[in-house]
Amino acid sequence: MSLDGISIHALVHEFNEQLLNGKINKISQPEREELLITINTQNGNQRLLISANASLPFMYITKDNKPAPATAPGFCMLLRKHIGAGRIVEISQIGLERAVKFKIQHLNEMGDVAFKYLYVEIMGKHSNIIFCNEDDVILDSIKHIPSSVSSVREVLPGRDYFIPAQEGKINPLSTTEDYFKNTVLKRSESVFRALMSSYIGISPTIANEICYRANIDSDVSCASLFDEHKERLFDTFSELINDVTANNYNYNIVLDKEKGQPIEYAPVTLKMYHDMEIKTYPTMSQVLVDFYAKRNQYTNIRQKSADLRKILSNHIERTSKKLDLQLKQLQDTQKRDKYKIYGELLHTYGYEAKPNDKSITVLNYYDNKELTIPLDPDMTASENAKKYFDKYAKLKRTAEALDTYITQSENELELLKSIEAALNIAETESDLSDIRRELSDHGFIKKHNSGKKEKSKKSKPLHFVDDNGFNIYVGKNNYQNDELTFKFATGNDWWFHTKKLHGSHVIVKSEGKELPDSTYEHAAELAAYYSSGRDTDKVEIDYLQKKNVKKPASAVAGFVVYYTNYSMIATPTLEHVKLISEE
Repeated sequence: MSLDGISIHALVHEFNEQLLNGKINKISQPEREELLITINTQNGNQRLLISANASLPFMYITKDNKPAPATAPGFCMLLRKHIGAGRIVEISQIGLERAVKFKIQHLNEMGDVAFKYLYVEIMGKHSNIIFCNEDDVILDSIKHIPSSVSSVREVLPGRDYFIPAQEGKINPLSTTEDYFKNTVLKRSESVFRALMSSYIGISPTIANEICYRANIDSDVSCASLFDEHKERLFDTFSELINDVTANNYNYNIVLDKEKGQPIEYAPVTLKMYHDMEIKTYPTMSQVLVDFYAKRNQYTNIRQKSADLRKILSNHIERTSKKLDLQLKQLQDTQKRDKYKIYGELLHTYGYEAKPNDKSITVLNYYDNKELTIPLDPDMTASENAKKYFDKYAKLKRTAEALDTYITQSENELELLKSIEAALNIAETESDLSDIRRELSDHGFIKKHNSGKKEKSKKSKPLHFVDDNGFNIYVGKNNYQNDELTFKFATGNDWWFHTKKLHGSHVIVKSEGKELPDSTYEHAAELAAYYSSGRDTDKVEIDYLQKKNVKKPASAVAGFVVYYTNYSMIATPTLEHVKLISEE
């Protein structure tokens, strides 16, 4: 779910309680389309994180700080110049739009009191952060939108600020019963779509929730509704809108019971998810932190790893094509034994061939069947035999060389796919640094030799504790997997890995104790989650004691062999473990 008008209304209520009259202490721009504003309030410093990222726009109060670039971007510098020590004197939502207006009081160059406006628009790919003067003229924005991009509204310095009207939509906070019944429910579409297309700020989730509470199928057409249905719908709609108007919220996230993953969130109770796990929170910001923080981190890492993904994709495609060609060439060499037999039979029966014969039919003493051998009429039988033996020898040499090349290509492809799996679970820039180093060590990318020795922060394996109190460690790349299995784990610790899938090595520290059955299951769930099978329902996991895991001579990091193991089916989930520490 994206932030809708009702969620923004709840956020504005929270901001007015937490941030109003606060003094801006610090403004930074940790990402290209992101602002982090530190505000000194009566309750201490508060951090407001705002993202206008098209794939994941959001805003919320957070406790976490984020490192800022050494050189601040121009937009950040402009904000610091004008409102770096300003006071937030008004926070409001524009109608029930996904837009928030911050009115900020500051002193201008002459020392006089002045006002500026910071508009935050959370509107999917059109999201933006826009800075205006007291006349609502745009001074700058985190994203510039020229007329070549949008014919509806330019967002450029010097232009007037406005929000384009949503045709046919009104603010639901000021609706009437007559409008609801005689305009909204007169539309020639489903009830669900009628609610969304009639009112500003009503998301698909809220539209479905209203229908569910009114016990009406959201997909039925408005034309099929009886008066009693319309009455129920309006009463339900009014009840929800009254709660919003009165700031009577129930902040919650809906979780998948099996996987523990967030499915939906809202500032009101979502009764349609009555069979799911509902987790409640004291503030809307905390809902968004839990729901979006990991997703935001994932989005940023995906963007920063785009070059590595392209490199890996190209190498995997190239190596796969090379392997296919080598296998085809190897298949072509399978006929070499036929040429050997031709040569041997010509040595035995060649005297029967007459000059200028184009073929000879002889008895094949290997299977006692007649065999016709093509001949070059310009050669003697002995010369034809030598030609066939030469062909045989050449194909044999080719096959032997191809066996080596195919093994190399298969190993290279396995390595690339294992690095790709590590990239898919990378969560930090240190993880990306490790992957870049591994690609460089294997010659897939060039090493950058600058005069200085650069110290890159080394990422660490993930450390979890399960419901039974056992420590479980998860490697996030081949180097970590190697270190966990062969340097960190002891012989009686347990080792887990997906069967026939690329993924992390998972180590359970036994501490000399016998593991309960549920700990085996928890470790297997982790191995499934941190693998290329994460998005499937069930994954087969191999597990055995570490002392039975071996590393072949000259094998690359992360590659192991084992011959006796147990197996189980696991669901990818983090439900039964708690993350203790990350790097």
